Amino acid sequence: MNRREFLAAGLAAAPLLRCASLPVVAAREPVALVTADTEAHVAVVSLTGHRVVRRVHTVEGPRSIQSGAGGVAIVGHTAAGAVTLLEGRPPRVRRVLRGFEQPRYTAFGADGRHAFATDSGSGELAVIDLGRGRVVRRVAVGALARHVTVDPAGRRLWISLGSSASSIAVVDITEPARPRLVRTVHPPFLVHDVGFSPSGRRVWVTAGREQELAIYDADGHGPVRRLRADLAPQHITFGPSKAYVASGEGRSLHVHSLADGRLLRASRIPIGSYNVQRGAGLVLTPSLNTGTLTLLDHHGRVRASPRVARAAHDACVVR
Repeated sequence: MNRREFLAAGLAAAPLLRCASLPVVAAREPVALVTADTEAHVAVVSLTGHRVVRRVHTVEGPRSIQSGAGGVAIVGHTAAGAVTLLEGRPPRVRRVLRGFEQPRYTAFGADGRHAFATDSGSGELAVIDLGRGRVVRRVAVGALARHVTVDPAGRRLWISLGSSASSIAVVDITEPARPRLVRTVHPPFLVHDVGFSPSGRRVWVTAGREQELAIYDADGHGPVRRLRADLAPQHITFGPSKAYVASGEGRSLHVHSLADGRLLRASRIPIGSYNVQRGAGLVLTPSLNTGTLTLLDHHGRVRASPRVARAAHDACVVR
């Protein structure tokens, strides 16, 4: 069976995994899921108690993680060529999808039925049918496909083609099971992360090497504005009126106004805090260097920074 036939077959059965015996949280309390990539597990962290309440063991090298509706989360294991589907409260492994080359990051479709995973090894975008728990399609989008963002209406994806990429792929997902590459954007610097603003009218683009950000119209025109940033690479997430830009090398989280891009606040965070996501009214940035999960409020003020693992790669919130 070749790789594509294997993908069409869908998935490998999940191993029998046990969760460590740790204190539990209330069923409706949102928690953070943090990938411990050197220890092969996902740490479940209470957002009120600021402590690990469970550890969900996975295949090796869990790196990226993204959550969707209904408590579903997807973990990318780049070195292992696998993607893990988590679900439930407490979280548990539902499926392990094999046959990827180097899966990177994930975005959930607005329909609640599909998710999209980038594969930098194959230069493809994989469509995951969440109900069936399997990959249903792969579409070539460009070599080194990495960070991905979806517009709030679920019509377009932007994908950075590399860690320091010269181009961004724009993909039409009006039919989620049939993605279609529609154009390529070439920013004025080498790109790392991409993120649709909450309105869906703008896309913020961070740099792989420069201390700079660019803001584009959602149709790809621009940049309409360029902003200074801390040390690259930067990662980005959004609140209702603010953009949060993390610099793991600069040990900073910058808070920008979505209205005009001006810098509102700069907060000190641990070195190695690269990835950043927002949920439950908090901004989360885990550190590869210190193994901490820094929690900040919507103003960008640090509220807690518990150590959750030897190295913490990515984090998301599930309800």
